[in-house]
Amino acid sequence: MLELEELVRDFGGHRAVDRVSFRVAEGRMTGFVGGNGAGKTTTMRMIMGVLASNGGTVRWQGSPATAEDRRDFGYMPEERGLYPKQTVHSQLVYLARLRGQGTAEARRETLDLLERLGLAEKAQARLESLSLGNQQRVQIAAALLGSPRLLVLDEPFSGLDPHAVDTMAELLREYAAAGVPVLFSSHQLDLVERLCDDLVVMAKGRVVGKGTADELRHRDRPRYRLVTGAPAGWTRALPGVTAVEELPDGARVELAADADPGRLLTEALARGPVHAFTPLVPSIADIYREMTAA
Repeated sequence: MLELEELVRDFGGHRAVDRVSFRVAEGRMTGFVGGNGAGKTTTMRMIMGVLASNGGTVRWQGSPATAEDRRDFGYMPEERGLYPKQTVHSQLVYLARLRGQGTAEARRETLDLLERLGLAEKAQARLESLSLGNQQRVQIAAALLGSPRLLVLDEPFSGLDPHAVDTMAELLREYAAAGVPVLFSSHQLDLVERLCDDLVVMAKGRVVGKGTADELRHRDRPRYRLVTGAPAGWTRALPGVTAVEELPDGARVELAADADPGRLLTEALARGPVHAFTPLVPSIADIYREMTAA
């Protein structure tokens, strides 16, 4: 398990990461989301030891992460860091050998990853000759070399076409199923919602929300769609109602966290027929907008 405890990073007088704490559990995929400048990349660099922290601790398996631990972490940086004039195959083999693999093993794993990522035909091509999407796939392959015990991926899906996204998602699921903790950042919230077991939401250097998707959806202020066949502005006067969007055939109603939705339904039934009374479940995009709006 990876754990971050009160992590801090300052750049001059600016605090880019402000007491960030969360965990990435074994065998679970954690989506790391937030706007540009929220502190995600800086946090990932501290996890990997690329940046030193100004406070707090990065723990791996219960102890402060060491350089030796990080040798077994797979990392994909936001900026591509490969050699543009070297062939795809040769540089991946080189990187695998840096991680301790023998030459034959490195070649086998490289060819396997290139096959999985749809790049087998590009193995002898120079990186600079590839499209940006294919360069991204090579960067992903570099992060997956050497059977990593943790994956930290900064925007791994950026620039990938839908088929490549599906291939990458399948690969990450395989690693998670094998017990590897996976942390990845993305601005594609629909993809995060589809893939992730847990989410961490950052804004202005701080964690503003974390938990499973269901936990975040139901954390407070439940919402309901009430259909009565006529405007239901009367709901504003009921105890526990915190917001109402009046509609031609009813209303969307927001309740306090401790309010009883049954009371609202009982009142509606007393006033006439009720055609529908259903909870409104927010999407991850809705949750993200609410948490980062301030």
